[in-house]
Amino acid sequence: HLNQKPANGFVGSVYENQKSTIIPDFTVENRDGELVVSLNTGDIPELHVSKDYQSMLNEYTAKTNNSPQAKETVRFIKQRLDAAQGFIDAIRQRNETLSRTMEAIVRRQREFFYEGDDSCLKPMILQAIADETGYDVSTISRVSNSKYVQTQFGIYPLKHFFSEGLTNSQGEEVSTREIKTFLTELVDAEDKTHPLTDDELVERLNQRGYKIARRTIAKYREQLDIPVARIRKSL
Repeated sequence: HLNQKPANGFVGSVYENQKSTIIPDFTVENRDGELVVSLNTGDIPELHVSKDYQSMLNEYTAKTNNSPQAKETVRFIKQRLDAAQGFIDAIRQRNETLSRTMEAIVRRQREFFYEGDDSCLKPMILQAIADETGYDVSTISRVSNSKYVQTQFGIYPLKHFFSEGLTNSQGEEVSTREIKTFLTELVDAEDKTHPLTDDELVERLNQRGYKIARRTIAKYREQLDIPVARIRKSL
């Protein structure tokens, strides 16, 4: 009468459930009008090498007396001390890279972190942050593709803040994310018995001040998983 497979009632594994939980790598807080960036290091204490090992090295160095065994001991301890210090330096370098990258993003997207409105996002590409921080663009790419930030408006992946830009009729550069948002709003509000064609979407966007080609609208529509007008039509 017993269930031979009692775990069948669980959805997913423990590992899969852990993967679905996002732990933000950064926190951006608005403290009396000043945006403060914090790196989340969890419960990991600051690393350091115990002074006992340095004392041990000094002790064996002092009584070497040309003994091969003592020399080998000194060499072994020194190698381990150097490796430990190298690991600590690598961790510090990583944290500095993450912090400088996030701070550069906040400076570029300052208005968004105050308002939380996607329309406030400015066009920003990886190369711009690479130029500002002095890091290689591949480094910025790795950070933006795998890290998250906690804000007062929610948790966002860093790649959320990157987008190409277009120039509107007033000569201002606007984010493609802003254009996609307006495109989604147009489709959501359309008459489903007479959905807007790509040409009509271009016309509406042009009226809004976005000078954009039909092929670009088609590309954005596909990126947003919005089907063509004939498929969106309902009787």
